[in-house]
Amino acid sequence: MAASEKLSYLLQLADQGPTLRAALAEEVAELLTDWPADYPENMRAVCEALLAKAAHDVDAATRARLRVKLASDPDLAQRVLPREGVSQALVAAARNGAKLTTVLAESLGVNDEVARQILDDDSGAALAVACKGAHIERAAFSALALLVQPPRDRSHAFAVLDAFDAVPENEAARVLSEWRENKAA
Repeated sequence: MAASEKLSYLLQLADQGPTLRAALAEEVAELLTDWPADYPENMRAVCEALLAKAAHDVDAATRARLRVKLASDPDLAQRVLPREGVSQALVAAARNGAKLTTVLAESLGVNDEVARQILDDDSGAALAVACKGAHIERAAFSALALLVQPPRDRSHAFAVLDAFDAVPENEAARVLSEWRENKAA
């Protein structure tokens, strides 16, 4: 499809209202991650703005799926899907003693059983993978890890942080995607 036709189609989809926002957001995310060579670069900015607007109107599970699609371009993901709200909500839930399993499941787009397994992992490795895969910043991961599984000693705390640093982002995104697929199945 020619660039002008594609843009026209996406704008028409955007005019269909909130019921099609998720489909629009996912289609634009795919387009941005696999940008055709014959599409003009100035159209890219329009698509990013369209994705940011659509992503604002979708549920947490759809935003989580979008983050996985955009994992290959973390800068783009941060521009169109800022994480601050999710990170803050997770840390606040952990601090307030809220049902963190449910909050984590909703934030990551996984089922409660997977979220529970992530939180029950004493090593912190599963939480590191989940946070890194969802592009949750290191500081939020650190706070979560300390609140969820208080370290036995100082070396354990550093080992948990090292686990986060050691996880490759693309591998974390792949694992998180598998966890989400389990939810869909």
